[in-house]
Amino acid sequence: MKAETADYLEKARATVADARQIATLPLPHIAAREAYLAVFHAAQAYIFERTGKVAKTPRGVRSEFTRLSRTEPRIGRALVTFLGTAYQFKTRSDYTIGSTVAPITDPEATAAIDTAARLIDSMKPARPNTSMLQV
Repeated sequence: MKAETADYLEKARATVADARQIATLPLPHIAAREAYLAVFHAAQAYIFERTGKVAKTPRGVRSEFTRLSRTEPRIGRALVTFLGTAYQFKTRSDYTIGSTVAPITDPEATAAIDTAARLIDSMKPARPNTSMLQV
């Protein structure tokens, strides 16, 4: 695994830990947003490991991650599409005003955190000192 990949994954793990801690408070919208950031960093790790390039924008990360992980059996389709779903949590958390969109619930935040953790776990190397996901 490349050093930069490990850095992205460490950031993703730390962000999931933060999300779990925040989820203990009555702030599900912030916990769900942190889950999105964890998935974003995990996707960046995957992209960097596969291409050596850094994707920075949400759109760029989502499209490149989808393209690269499309046939990765350890990630699976549900985890690939979760990056887009998680982005909706960020959008709802950051930009929604008024009552036009339902607030993010505790169960939604918990599910987002658990899914983010599963995605990060799916990227562990199959063997020590090897590339993640054996690409």
